[in-house]
Amino acid sequence: MWPISAAKLPACQPPRPETDSLRTTYFFVLVVVLLNTAGNTFLSVGMKAGGDSLLASLLHPAVVAGIVLLIGWTLARMHLLSLADLSFVLPVTAVGYVFNALIGHFVLGEAVSTMRWGGTALIVTGTVLTGLTLPSSRNQ
Repeated sequence: MWPISAAKLPACQPPRPETDSLRTTYFFVLVVVLLNTAGNTFLSVGMKAGGDSLLASLLHPAVVAGIVLLIGWTLARMHLLSLADLSFVLPVTAVGYVFNALIGHFVLGEAVSTMRWGGTALIVTGTVLTGLTLPSSRNQ
């Protein structure tokens, strides 16, 4: 009656633990990069607009938001370091420096020199090379 019998259908397999672990690791890479970039952007905006004293700057809402985001960044980075090697985490999350340069130039109106863009290109190269490796030597 049916052209394919149920016996010939492939069995549904649960996701492999390595795949879930990689997804979790890369998810936390994304979280770490975004929290760091957002936190530093808010700090920069708030410190420039905060006022004449350090205390006035620290109480600026953008500075407070930046501090909260960077606390989240620290916690997410700690978790990421429990999932992946330090030699993977630091270079891969360095892509945040690229985002900071882009936001500095296009959002905050900072003048980013050719030399800074060259350094940013080197960071991208290192991030790509590191990202081609497995996050943890335990997986190799």
